[in-house]
Amino acid sequence: MKKSILPLLLTFLSLSTFAQETKYNTLQNIHYYSDLINQSDNYINDRCVLDVYYPKNSKNFSTVVWFHGGGLTGGNKEIPEALKNKGICVIGVNYRLYPKVKAPVYIEDAAAAVSWVFKNISDFGGDSTMIFVSGHSAGGYLTLMVGLDKSWLNKNGVDANRIAGLIPFSGQTITHFTVREERGIQGTQPIVDSLAPLFHVRPDAPPLLLITGDRKLEMLGRYEENAYLMRMMKVCGHKDTRLLEMQGYDHGMTEPAFPLLLKEIKRVKDLKTIK
Repeated sequence: MKKSILPLLLTFLSLSTFAQETKYNTLQNIHYYSDLINQSDNYINDRCVLDVYYPKNSKNFSTVVWFHGGGLTGGNKEIPEALKNKGICVIGVNYRLYPKVKAPVYIEDAAAAVSWVFKNISDFGGDSTMIFVSGHSAGGYLTLMVGLDKSWLNKNGVDANRIAGLIPFSGQTITHFTVREERGIQGTQPIVDSLAPLFHVRPDAPPLLLITGDRKLEMLGRYEENAYLMRMMKVCGHKDTRLLEMQGYDHGMTEPAFPLLLKEIKRVKDLKTIK
């Protein structure tokens, strides 16, 4: 009697799947400023570090630079669980915080970290044309400042237009409330100046996907701020700005938003392939 080849076939498929499984590695507490700067300032040495989570047996993968939230006064770098095992690199960044520092130091740190990624991601196998910047709340604010105001990355020799996409989660688009606190201005008093993403709308910016919680549940006027930024980006001639509102979710809307981030990476990558 002829033996069935089904068991052998299943074994072969199982081994093939195992052999092709993507493996990930994490490197922690990498300084993104020079050693000389690190030695001169203990706070820089402690806070200005990042973690790199990357697929170690893949090439030309996309990268997300992720800035944590915390109102620019707290929080720590993280590699969000929802972004793990997705075939991409995720870089969690720490930056200096108020009141130990004041504006614009945390923006300078964010720009230095993004610049480090552009200059080093190819060493890990990543595609330097597919670097996305994202973050929640204060991290969303830093995302927007680094991506819209080109001066911060220019200081590090990087053109902000090289960013593949900006994806802030519930980011402040007017001048951040902590910056206003530093100046003795109440959080309910809106200001738009050079430290506001809204101040830097421009038609040639990277693709911009704004994501917020429900306008009725969000912190202060966070949805409305983002809606105005979307409107002004379109008025100035930007062709790829979108706003998604996570109905039913408040300011802590990261978990349902992560799949949208991954979808946006795929969209931009597909567009690049078509071109």
